Amino acid sequence: MNLEQARQNMIEQQIRTWEVLDRDVLQSLLAVRREAFVPAACRSLAFVDTEIPLPCGEHMLSPKLEARLLQEAALTGDELVLEIGAGSGYMAALLARHARHVVTVEIEPELKALAEQNLKAAGIGNVTVQQGDGARGWTGHGKQSAPYDVILLSGSVPVLPDAFLTQIRVGGRMLAVVGDAPVMSACLVTRTADDAWDTRKLFETAIRPLRNAARPSAFRL
Repeated sequence: MNLEQARQNMIEQQIRTWEVLDRDVLQSLLAVRREAFVPAACRSLAFVDTEIPLPCGEHMLSPKLEARLLQEAALTGDELVLEIGAGSGYMAALLARHARHVVTVEIEPELKALAEQNLKAAGIGNVTVQQGDGARGWTGHGKQSAPYDVILLSGSVPVLPDAFLTQIRVGGRMLAVVGDAPVMSACLVTRTADDAWDTRKLFETAIRPLRNAARPSAFRL
């Protein structure tokens, strides 16, 4: 496989056609070697428009969705970012090129170790991988704790947990895919005041849910 040609084809045929045109985002897709974050058995799929299987039954998001979320995050280089669902570490690696520091949380010890290994091999030092169940919020530790400037969920949730809303800094934002298959929407939530949030639906998509994500009560009056 001609890796550089495949990478360029991914950007031109998948990424740009999905309205990802930000120059810095496109440069990050060239600079961060996606194939290095893909399991060896699936390396031929590194630039294909599909979710790639990871250990523990998890999956990498498709390249175009990763790129679109990175663009919508609109990072300026000075943010503390929280990602829920480290996976192989690839999304955290992309975020790290645009943020001051990234905290990425992974529920599976095997994937935590994989993400740390991949990030170290890529020479990315401004990412901390923490183990735990972050599906309903994550306070963090020390200087790398809430409130966060940006929160990104790398798995879907049926509803947005209230804990995340209060862990966004005023003026900060959160990106999440909300809903149940087959109807899900990528949403951008901006905290406009201590007790006010603005939610904007960006596009429709469908991705696998975060494990243990909160569900709305089935009880109705």
